[in-house]
Amino acid sequence: MRDVVEIGLGKTAQRGYHLDDIAIVPSRRTRDVDDVSTSWQLDAYPFGIPCVGHPSDATMSPATAVRLGQLGGLGVLNVEGLWTRYENPTKVLEELAGLGEDARATKRLQEVYSEPIRPDLIAERVRELRAGGGTVAVRVSPQHTLALAPVILDAGVDILVIQGTIVSAEHVSTTDEPLNLKEFIADLDLPVVVGGCTDYKTALHLMRTGAAGVIVGIGGDDWSTTESVLGIRVPMATAIADAAAARRDYLDETGGRYVHLIADGDIQTSGDIAKALGCGADAVMLGEALSLCEEAPAGGAWWHSAASHPSLPRGAFEIAGEPLGSMEQLLFGPADEPDGQLNLFGGLRRAMAKCGYRDLKEFQKVGLVLDR
Repeated sequence: MRDVVEIGLGKTAQRGYHLDDIAIVPSRRTRDVDDVSTSWQLDAYPFGIPCVGHPSDATMSPATAVRLGQLGGLGVLNVEGLWTRYENPTKVLEELAGLGEDARATKRLQEVYSEPIRPDLIAERVRELRAGGGTVAVRVSPQHTLALAPVILDAGVDILVIQGTIVSAEHVSTTDEPLNLKEFIADLDLPVVVGGCTDYKTALHLMRTGAAGVIVGIGGDDWSTTESVLGIRVPMATAIADAAAARRDYLDETGGRYVHLIADGDIQTSGDIAKALGCGADAVMLGEALSLCEEAPAGGAWWHSAASHPSLPRGAFEIAGEPLGSMEQLLFGPADEPDGQLNLFGGLRRAMAKCGYRDLKEFQKVGLVLDR
């Protein structure tokens, strides 16, 4: 049973745990690191590493999405971002990168994102992704899915990501026709990834829509302000474990339909990646971590998609730091610092080998311990 704490007369709260609260427990067996596989597959699309690029303009341009695909991950381009609002947003990105700690940064973000989305640019960006030769994935918000889906689908994507801060299977509205995820997904012949979600019930409901993947978490990191704005904070270790429990029940319910879980939040280091997968995730969504590679289009600046919201921004604009190296070095090393920010998936392979597991599915069974 989950710990339930009485926080006042008649009011209780469930205890939740962050990735920082847990640690991996090695088993009685170790394995040669060369015998470890980090590959996984989403629907018909195989990937060499369990890495999905967070669809922020700070990290995911058509070029960097393609590059991540070449390195074994899945790049996701935001079709509501700068690349579909400007013919060439390079100058805008350079300006944003130069803002530094400017107090007007959020206002400037809101201004540059006030340009309308251009359907012709959506089609053009998808063509650029397709020309890169990898799996083509784009992100759209639930609010704009019905309006933009025809353009996206006509352009020919492989994977559609419907992502918001919080996504449910039962959105209620008295003013607009809500997106019925189950009906929408049923009409498509391509895999759809939906999220974020934060608990067992929502994860199970999203799985029942027919989604191929569910994003767990809200992209929380040091720069996210969702807690201060909305009062929402996600203990990621608990959220992933709860979603994994929902998946087990859904497997029983459907007789074997497996839905992949993608963890999105509080993941900065190779150790964070290992712990997220150990809790039950199939892959992780990297955002701020990828802003530190040399190819990042915003030159080390970082912001969430919600940071540019016109009336309620949720996420600070920050300079995450100087580039640590190329994207390849960030993902595969070599590392010249001992903090786990470089060689992210080399670190994962080493963790799996130290615990004796040969692939990601096995590694989800790893033992965990509370250490705080």
